[in-house]
Amino acid sequence: MIGPRHLEVLRKIHTRLEQAGVDWVVTGSVGFALQGVPVSPDDLDIQTDEAGAYEIERLFSEFVVRKVAFSSAERIRSHFGVLSVDGVTVEVMGDIQKKCDDGSWDDPVDLDRHKRVVHVEGINVPVLSLEYECQAYKRLGRTDKAAMLEKWLRRNE
Repeated sequence: MIGPRHLEVLRKIHTRLEQAGVDWVVTGSVGFALQGVPVSPDDLDIQTDEAGAYEIERLFSEFVVRKVAFSSAERIRSHFGVLSVDGVTVEVMGDIQKKCDDGSWDDPVDLDRHKRVVHVEGINVPVLSLEYECQAYKRLGRTDKAAMLEKWLRRNE
């Protein structure tokens, strides 16, 4: 379950992004919690496409902590930025790509293919499916989160 502070920030994000027509989803622990997984989120993670990441930065310019820029790590890359909205850290990731076993990069995440909508407190929040999240964490080598999601999915089939 997400707390009231996260919910208010999510409501603010939802309002601005829906009005602007940005294609986006909530991912990570808030996305898990919105789908019933018993976690306590710290930050709020938003996935979008490249254009969406820069549009989010523009729409929330008063909250920018780290400007959106292309960023690459060992196994993941995206157009990444950070906001601090009313005390909640919001990470923005556009066109996320994961490194394949052969060293190449996969195509950016197809948000529409993996998107689910969760109704919470009067708003319809787009989230990434838990099945997709589980597979993504496996590919990133984050076996602890993948195992937690697998266990939760098995229990709730």
